Amino acid sequence: MKKIINWLSGLLKDEKGTPSSKRFIGILAGVTLCAALMINLYTDMPVEPTLVNAVAAICIGGLGLASADKIFGKKKENAEEL
Repeated sequence: MKKIINWLSGLLKDEKGTPSSKRFIGILAGVTLCAALMINLYTDMPVEPTLVNAVAAICIGGLGLASADKIFGKKKENAEEL
């Protein structure tokens, strides 16, 4: 159980080991998007498509920004070391 908790907390940390709000929002938006799509499949009251698109954009934006920070952050650190 402790390994699972450590893994989940590791998902929310950036490469420096500090908590990342972008990752938290991206993962939360992804879970919400999955829930909305399941509601659309199994109920007669579908979720509005514009809402689904907005949550998908937030998910892509949050996780994309976290990835961009990871890529471009390493280049800055390498330049400072030289």
